[in-house]
Parts: sequence; C-alpha cells; structure tokens
Amino acid sequence: MTRFLVTGASGLLGLNFSLQFADRHDVVGIVHRNRLMGVPFQVVQANLSEPGKTMDLLREFKPEVVLHCAAMANVDACEDDPGKAYRINAEVSGEMAGFCAQQGIRFVHISTDAVFDGRLGNYLEEDLPNPINAYAETKLAAEHLVTAANPNAIIARVNFYGYSLFGRRSLGEFFVNHLAAGEPVKGFTDVVFCPLEVNDLADVLLEMIEKDLSGLYHVLSPESLSKYEFGCRIAKEFGFDSSLITPITWEDAGLKATRSPNLTLRVDKLQADLGHALPGQEEGIKRFHRLYQEGYPQNVQSLVKLGL
Repeated sequence: MTRFLVTGASGLLGLNFSLQFADRHDVVGIVHRNRLMGVPFQVVQANLSEPGKTMDLLREFKPEVVLHCAAMANVDACEDDPGKAYRINAEVSGEMAGFCAQQGIRFVHISTDAVFDGRLGNYLEEDLPNPINAYAETKLAAEHLVTAANPNAIIARVNFYGYSLFGRRSLGEFFVNHLAAGEPVKGFTDVVFCPLEVNDLADVLLEMIEKDLSGLYHVLSPESLSKYEFGCRIAKEFGFDSSLITPITWEDAGLKATRSPNLTLRVDKLQADLGHALPGQEEGIKRFHRLYQEGYPQNVQSLVKLGL
C-alpha cells in the first residue's frame, strides 16, 4: 500500500484517481474551495498558494507519492488574471516538486497538451512548445520549474474527460448533459485532440508510478478526433440524437482565449515504456457510457458538501 497525497482532490482527475484507488492505497486528498463528504479517503482543506503550506502538508502526512493535479484551469480566467495563474500553476508546482526532491518523495505533475500551438500536430515530447494563451504559458512554466527542482519527477501532458463533482467540468459531460435533455449543442470541427477517459488516465498514471518512470511523457489516447466528432461518438454510444450537434469553428464561438487547432500528441514513448497500447477513443467512450449506466455521475455529485 502506497501513501498518496493528491492535490486538487475535488477536481476531475484528482477526485476520480482518489476514488478509484482508495481501496488499495492510502490516499490523502487536498482540496481548496470545494468540500467533500462521504469519500473513502482523508480530505484536508488547504490553500497551496500560501507560503510554506506545501512543505507543511508534506511534513504532516509524509506521502510516498504526490500527484499534483491542482491548477487554475479555466482558460479565460487565466487570461483575465495571468499573475494569479502563474502563482498557482507554475510557482506552487515548482515549490512542491523541490520539497519532494529534498524528502525523497515521488512527484507526478499534471501538465497539458495545450503547451503546443496546434499548428502542426503529431507532437513528440522533444518538440518545442509554443503556448498561445496565459493558461498554457503558466503550465509550460510549471514544466520548467518542476524539471529544474526535481529531475526525477513525472511530467504528464494530458487531455481528459469524465464525471466531475458538479457535473459540468468536462467536454464529455457537456455533450451528455445537453444531448440527454434533447438540447442542441455545437461542436468544434477545427479543434483536434486526443482525450483519455479520466479513469483510464488514472490507471495509466498509477502504472507509470509503479514502473518507476520519470521525465516528460505525453499521456493521452493514441487516437485523435475533432471535438465535433467526439460529440457525435458519444451520441452514438449513448443512443442520443447526433443531429442535435451543430458543427462550428472555434473562432465563431466568441471565446476570449485563442485555441490550439491540432493538439495531436504522439504517445510512442509511453507505450514503449509501458509495453502496451494506450486506450483508444472507442474503449474510453464505452467506459464513459458504462459508468453512466451504473449511476456513477450521480454518485460523484453526491460527494460535494454544500452550504459551507
């Protein structure tokens, strides 16, 4: 049994990872604003941006592995306050990575595919990033700070979807919520990505830790598709009406921050080091649907502690 400290434990990845492995590992989840109740792991409320807070948590809970999911992830909010985004996304990550290196704690940092500008696609780990918005800039800065402070850390560039605490965090939920209600939605035809279902991502991250990997990895699906096609595949798997999805370009959507059009990232390095292929889109969407049928979204949403 491994003791994990999971930051951002009320977020999409942090919560699903903690729920998924709490029965076989000792998990301590760090949350900021969102309180949790009825979860099978210890929950601690803390503001990681406070000076000295990360070191205090590491000293108190003595984890063997830190999974650092906490981030300011709203792209437009980062555009509005880049200074705050840099503090939360970059500086805190570097500080925590350094403390973990000093204490011999494994550190896993969650980064993003958005560090690339999306002009070319098919990116390898050694390709030069070119962030095009404040969120991506701060996440790339975090990669540099983490690498400098802790060369043995895992840096995972990800893109994922799944069921979240409030039911509206991921693109998968967006399509399911609207299509299940018979409501029309729009899907970008000019934004291509390689998302992993979040529970598949959790499985892969745990395997990377167990295999003692380190360094920079693209941790995504080997199969890419447009966001419009992603919605259509969900509609087909769930039995929804795909004609409710209108194809649109991101530039016509009135978004504040620029989007990267082709975020296809190669996962050859990780597949070679793990010795097997990563989940494709059909496999992930089927798992997403199976969890829906089992009432998992409702179970996750019941974990939020309201009124505080």
